[in-house]
Amino acid sequence: MSFLEKLQNQILIADGAMGTLLYSYGTDCCFEELNLSHPEQIQHIHKAYINAGSDVIQTNTYAANYLKLLRYGLEDSVKEINSAAVRNAKIAAANQAYVLGTIGGNRGIKPNSITNEDIKRSFREQLYCLLLEGVDGILLETFYDLEELETILTIARKETKLPIIAQVSLQEPGILQNQTPVNDALKRLEGLGADVVGLNCRLGPHHMLLTLEQIELPKNAFLSAYPNASLPTYTDGKFHYESDADYFRNSAQAFRKEGVRLLGGCCGTTPEHIKAFASELKNSVPITEKSVKLKPKKIIVEPVSAKRDDAPLHELVKEKPSVIVELDPPRKLDTTKFFEGARALKEAGIDAITLADNSLASVRISNESLGYLVKQELGMRPLIHIACRDRNIIGLQSHLMGLHTLGMHDVLAITGDPARVGDFPGASSVYDVSSFELIQMIKQLNNGLSFSGKDLGQKTAFSIAAAFNPNVRSLEKAVKRLEKKIHFGADYFISQPVFSEEKLLEVYENTKHLEAPIYIGLMPLLSSKNAEFLHNEVPGIKIADSIRESMAALNDNPELAVREGIEITKSLIDAALDLFNGIYLITPFLRYELTAELAIYSRQRASQIRGNSYAESTIY
Repeated sequence: MSFLEKLQNQILIADGAMGTLLYSYGTDCCFEELNLSHPEQIQHIHKAYINAGSDVIQTNTYAANYLKLLRYGLEDSVKEINSAAVRNAKIAAANQAYVLGTIGGNRGIKPNSITNEDIKRSFREQLYCLLLEGVDGILLETFYDLEELETILTIARKETKLPIIAQVSLQEPGILQNQTPVNDALKRLEGLGADVVGLNCRLGPHHMLLTLEQIELPKNAFLSAYPNASLPTYTDGKFHYESDADYFRNSAQAFRKEGVRLLGGCCGTTPEHIKAFASELKNSVPITEKSVKLKPKKIIVEPVSAKRDDAPLHELVKEKPSVIVELDPPRKLDTTKFFEGARALKEAGIDAITLADNSLASVRISNESLGYLVKQELGMRPLIHIACRDRNIIGLQSHLMGLHTLGMHDVLAITGDPARVGDFPGASSVYDVSSFELIQMIKQLNNGLSFSGKDLGQKTAFSIAAAFNPNVRSLEKAVKRLEKKIHFGADYFISQPVFSEEKLLEVYENTKHLEAPIYIGLMPLLSSKNAEFLHNEVPGIKIADSIRESMAALNDNPELAVREGIEITKSLIDAALDLFNGIYLITPFLRYELTAELAIYSRQRASQIRGNSYAESTIY
């Protein structure tokens, strides 16, 4: 009898986790490669699940695709690994269990981390390998991104008539990370030809059952569920799960009552968990009707938005010339000079003080704390830089929610210099997301949704700046990145410092089609050594030969060198204000008196160019 024919009349018990057992045995490597190097170990685990009561087992191929094997240098072994995995499963099954070829999701919680085209190519290769070895069906599991699952399900349905199981994974009970209700998502998968639709991973029995209460029985498919054993804990450098088998036994009938016909386990589950399910449900008759606890429809109320007491910077700079100044948080705990500088910049009439996020991966006082003090004590607008380097997705969202709560709405999303260039070269660079994804996530918060798709009950009101480096060989490619950042949600741009009028004109000509405004970065040079260091050692900064020569000529006169640096910057301000509304001044070594002078000059020049209304206006 075929797999689907059996599901018509009885509940089938699937297997549990493979990686959990391999991890518990001390194997912490590419688990899929063990299909080749330790086939007897894989076969032993398969047999353990069959002996525990599994009617269905899955191949050890969850991550056996090109994209994931690339991490281990095994990208050219896709065929060998998948073929060996099917053989191992078939040897263990010995015609006592159905063998499903498993293919796992790639994108996880970062939808834009991999392109659709890369996913398609990688999927097709793995799919063909599994089909050639004669599996009884295809199991698509652990897909957080619905678009990815729909894409590959469409391909799979065209390539085979074998049964296809399509399972999504949820960050929050009841909804996918893109806010699609799980009931709607499963209907879409059923419509694309999935024979079994369901849930796996992330949730334990409790939350998975709460979700299943919201899911209708499919009309042309069956329901599946593969819960995790529990939430994992981390002890002595290892992850482990503490849920015992009795808990699974006690929940088995509840899964049956929710209409599940294929029931297995995911992370943390062992043959004991599967034996517990089998002891309660083996050969049980499935239900054919159920009442669904659909969530009551909410009265649609627009989420409360944050109230801003100022115009967003991206709107301000469109209306009139605007000057913002970067003043780095200090490396030491004495903030006296920092606040002296902040006060001087306020008197100079700047529109915002920008605070870097441990620039060059060097430890400084938190820009969030200084930003709050600047706002509360001085009444200035802080623009907070947020680097992807130092926080994972959890930390990034928490940080942004904190900024919103403190009333700081202007942020600059940047990738961040790698940890190895800073004070602690042995520290980890997190980079859970790129600046593109961070921009998109912040925009999602502005829609009242968390990174995982959960309703936050309130919209944030962030004005999102993105970084722009014009000091590259191909400005055309750099502008393409700007266009991509706009697509992801960037409201405006802040550039790396520019040191030539020719570059300013080149930037203008290449960006004048963009609607998003640009703050042009300018930084006064202090000496020839300063100029040479920036030009030769700091990524993203190039200084014109003529300027370096001018600074070198004053190498023996530090005071004149500083004045020369100021005059060069004033000349660049003149040129920039002819083309752009935004001036971004970078303060070198807390020499705030220099950027204060330049800020005053910028405002005066802007008033001469655009009229006195600008010189008289202030946001304070």
